[in-house]
Amino acid sequence: MELRVIDKTDEELRIEIGGEDHTFMNVLKGELLETESITAATYDVNPEQSGGQTDPVLSIKTEDGVDPLDALAEAARGVQDTADAFTDAYEAAI
Repeated sequence: MELRVIDKTDEELRIEIGGEDHTFMNVLKGELLETESITAATYDVNPEQSGGQTDPVLSIKTEDGVDPLDALAEAARGVQDTADAFTDAYEAAI
C-alpha cells in the first residue's frame, strides 16, 4: 500500500491509497464515519480529472482543531482492532 497526500488543510485531507480497492476502502470509510472527530469521509476510484481508473482517493473532513492525519491514524487503528477481534473470535471458534 502506498499513500500519497494530494491536498491537506487544517481540517481536510485528500490522500491517494495505492493498491487498494472497494473492499478495503469501504471498511476504512466506515471506520472513519464512526470516528467522533470526522464530519465527512468518502472515496473515489475514478476522479473526473483522472481520465480513467485510478487508485482510490480518500477525502476526509474533520472538526475544527482536529488534524485529519491524526483522525485517519485513529481510524486505521480502529480497523486493526476490529480485524484483531475477528481473528481472535475465528480462532476461538475453530
